[in-house]
Amino acid sequence: MRGFRDIAFALGVAALLTAPAALAVENTEESKPLASAIEFGPTLPPIGYVRFCAKSPWECRQSGKRVALELTPARWQSLYQVNTLVNANVKPVSDQDLYGQAEVWTLPAEAGDCEDYLLLKKKYLEGMGFPSSSLLITVVYDERNEGHAVLTVATTEGDFILDNRRNDILRWHVTGYRFLKRQSHGDPKKWVALSNQPTSVDGEVSASRTEN
Repeated sequence: MRGFRDIAFALGVAALLTAPAALAVENTEESKPLASAIEFGPTLPPIGYVRFCAKSPWECRQSGKRVALELTPARWQSLYQVNTLVNANVKPVSDQDLYGQAEVWTLPAEAGDCEDYLLLKKKYLEGMGFPSSSLLITVVYDERNEGHAVLTVATTEGDFILDNRRNDILRWHVTGYRFLKRQSHGDPKKWVALSNQPTSVDGEVSASRTEN
């Protein structure tokens, strides 16, 4: 049987071309000053990402110069459809339950945790022509002060978040998360801090629970 990735992509792309735009970008004066997260300099990548790149180096190749992604209605529609498609078809399971160990980053077939969701979304969007320099793996603290991973889409309208915990795409500063680090725009193997405070998630990103 073909895996979810092959079937979903074939069916999902057709839907993306015909489905009406699901959301509109808010563009209020209040949101503009916080449109993009502030970067505080180099930091260490998560250990799970380092292992993922060692295993699949083609997934972590340097993307070249930063591209300012214009957030058109068609692109917004594509982001929403990919986010909801992956969220609906990947079963949330912790790495500990699935692999018997923590921090296994991989492209999911049928199940995975927060990092696996975003890796699949990133791959789909790159395949649809989105520049990898605008699709940034990001580590945050959630409302329970635990590590979580999301995908930041950096655009001319600011930073937006694709999250396996919700289908709505929100601006980064209204997610309720505390942003810690993410990939740099020019080289996905290099990471930048989004906080000037020490953190405790340099090693593992997510707790072992199915909500991820």
